[in-house]
Amino acid sequence: MSAQQAARERDLLRVAGLCKRFGDTTVVDDLSFAIAPGECLGVIGPNGAGKTTTIRMCLGLSAPDDGRIDYALDDGAQAPLQMPRDAMAIKARLGVVSQIDTLDPDFSCAENLLVYGRYFGMREAQIRARIPGLLQFASLSHKAAARPGELSGGMKRRLSLARALVNDPQLLLLDEPTTGLDPQARHLMWERLQVLLQQGKSILLTTHFMDEAERLCSRLLVIDHGRKIAEGSPRALIREHLESEVVEVYGVGATALRDGPLAERAARVEVSGETVFFYTHDARPLLLALAERPELRSLHRPANLEDLFLKLTGRQIREDG
Repeated sequence: MSAQQAARERDLLRVAGLCKRFGDTTVVDDLSFAIAPGECLGVIGPNGAGKTTTIRMCLGLSAPDDGRIDYALDDGAQAPLQMPRDAMAIKARLGVVSQIDTLDPDFSCAENLLVYGRYFGMREAQIRARIPGLLQFASLSHKAAARPGELSGGMKRRLSLARALVNDPQLLLLDEPTTGLDPQARHLMWERLQVLLQQGKSILLTTHFMDEAERLCSRLLVIDHGRKIAEGSPRALIREHLESEVVEVYGVGATALRDGPLAERAARVEVSGETVFFYTHDARPLLLALAERPELRSLHRPANLEDLFLKLTGRQIREDG
């Protein structure tokens, strides 16, 4: 048995046939996935695709209408725990960072960690012994006595991550943990998450940032309208669903290229706003032709996860819901 197969045999989380309906609307529709030890599974999809609802069911905050959620968080020593039946036992072994800031504004950074640890039944001496290491991990040692209101957005997110680690969980569920952060803060958060993966932690991550998904995730689950539409490693999904090269063209008259002779030099052409996207396996003929059109500007690049996302879920903007 390969190492990958062995890991799959002891998945920390297995979701099978998950369904959730609100009235006549099916928000999560027959969704199945699993997370192995040391793996980061990214869940991506448009607004309203069912990502947060799936996380809420995995956390026992919303009961599924159908399906099963099993956790094996004791290295196989016990039978799998089932959510929501064993919600308290499961939550005691998880780490969670939600979209919304839930830090206590009246406590310092160190006190937030201390109080949160007590929710897990940990002894005060045990928690206090962990606090310096957690603050150091979050690059917040110098802010131990500061309250959340005195912290930047990035600092708050790192404190939330440190708090999620107070019980030393094997599995973390992170719901869009870098939303609203500036690029520097996002990169520092990614660095911290990569350290956790190197330590053998497992992560279930929902995100709207495709560069985040490509950096962190060993596998991706693409969902839309509550259903799984693709699953695999980022590179494998790009190879399966996309042409290898993309040429973006913009400038006066660019959109007219969609129906012109240049379109014949690409496998697929899309228009978004004033930009034309030519998808091809060999961009050289297209680039030679564009060189004769100096009034147009172009960008030649490899296909990426954003192209995959847009191809599978469409370019139409959707409202939250």
